[in-house]
Amino acid sequence: MARGKNQKLKMLYLAKLFIEKTDENHGVTMPEIIEYLEKNDIDAQRKSIYSDIDALVEFGYDIIKEQRGKQTYYFLASRDFEVPELKLLVDAIQASRFITTRKSRELIKKLETLVSEYDAKLLDREVYVAGRIKNMNESIYYGIDAIHSALNNNHKIKFHYFRWNVKGEQELGHDGEYYVVSPWALTWDNENYYLVAHDEQSDQLRHYRVDKMKDIVEISEKRAGSALFKDQDKAVYTEKRFNMFNGDVKRVKLKCKNHLSNVIVDQFGLEETMRPCDDEHFTVNVDVAVSPHFLGWVVALGDEIEIVEPEAVVNEMKSYLDRIRSLY
Repeated sequence: MARGKNQKLKMLYLAKLFIEKTDENHGVTMPEIIEYLEKNDIDAQRKSIYSDIDALVEFGYDIIKEQRGKQTYYFLASRDFEVPELKLLVDAIQASRFITTRKSRELIKKLETLVSEYDAKLLDREVYVAGRIKNMNESIYYGIDAIHSALNNNHKIKFHYFRWNVKGEQELGHDGEYYVVSPWALTWDNENYYLVAHDEQSDQLRHYRVDKMKDIVEISEKRAGSALFKDQDKAVYTEKRFNMFNGDVKRVKLKCKNHLSNVIVDQFGLEETMRPCDDEHFTVNVDVAVSPHFLGWVVALGDEIEIVEPEAVVNEMKSYLDRIRSLY
């Protein structure tokens, strides 16, 4: 038999066969292996295939030989990711507002290549999340890469920042001029990705919704604001802010109905001590950036939570409620 034109690729095709066509529930017989290789213009002899399989096993492929009735089957028994692990990743991608619909499909298709074609069908499913609107900024995926590059190289970045107007159009801030900042961290909050960066003009740490950033470019200037950023505990920094809204961080005392204990733990963690103040209520002191979003969070809990102190924050709440009341 004349040697096939793809003979040098024999081992690669054999590995491809085991990755794509086999798993613990689906094996291939030696005749099927030979047929597959011959279809790809590769001369296939049993003796050489046995040696090739041994070489793949020695290299690290978990290929199992199993007798089922009168037939001998070969299959790839284990992989870097198990199907339940990949299902979790697929669910996270599908449920994420941050990733566009098109990019979600692309990522899931790539994840499917990590399992057999049979298990890939188990990953091709829809996850439905109530009220979920996918992001429309397709460039976000590549913008994050530029930010990571700047973080690794200790460089600043420049970008345009926009908001959606009533016509559904993008309006650029800064009169269309570039923002130039020193990136220090990326953080995830309330299903959105934020950049924590130092703004030299105000000498403050600010945060920017990454999906509202466009034309992100790494520039060669070294980052500034190192000392300011190091003074911040990154985890605490984000915990104190509701949806990354700015506001002065203050120690606030809250009085809550007992059944809100789980809500308080979810929002502020177990580090804050809840103290009973009567049979139906407890108090808790929390460090929080006092912003309209924080005040709105308190309002949403109705008469089951009360800001007790400091007086300045109590007065902010009163003014906030007065402004809302004036609309109705």
